[in-house]
Amino acid sequence: MAEKDIFKDQKKLRKAKIFTPPNIIKGKVGSGGIDPAALVAAQQALENNTVDFKPIGVALLKDLNTSIEDAKKSELKDEAVIEAMLYPAAQFKAQGSVFRFPLVSDISDILINFLETVTTPVSEDAMEIITAHKMALTAIIHGNMSGPDQPQGPELKQSLSEACIRYYKKRNP
Repeated sequence: MAEKDIFKDQKKLRKAKIFTPPNIIKGKVGSGGIDPAALVAAQQALENNTVDFKPIGVALLKDLNTSIEDAKKSELKDEAVIEAMLYPAAQFKAQGSVFRFPLVSDISDILINFLETVTTPVSEDAMEIITAHKMALTAIIHGNMSGPDQPQGPELKQSLSEACIRYYKKRNP
């Protein structure tokens, strides 16, 4: 298949997603031919997943921390600061979903939404909110979220969301 044909198929797929039901899309792009047994096996593999999320989370924390420290040192400028933080945040969201850590995924989603609206240059207030998200993710990954004084999932998500809202109100009075 020529490269031009591949791009035409991608354009058709984008249009099909808007107007066409999923079962028709499968037939048009050829994914309808996947063996149902293979799909069931893949689903079971995900359900019986025994991979430990902690090392993955620690590596992502390291990436996020590095990008935050670079931003604080002003080694990166403008949009590059946000781009550097968006990648580990997006990975946290995806990996949290795959490995069934919904709180990690939800907090990462709040962080992604916040990063997408932060204006450059990134202010100290914004960096504090980003750091708070990182600290929440760190506490979850390292299992330090237990105890009566620690906020639980819904309270933590609400607190981080409210911090973002306060930032928006301060930024745009």
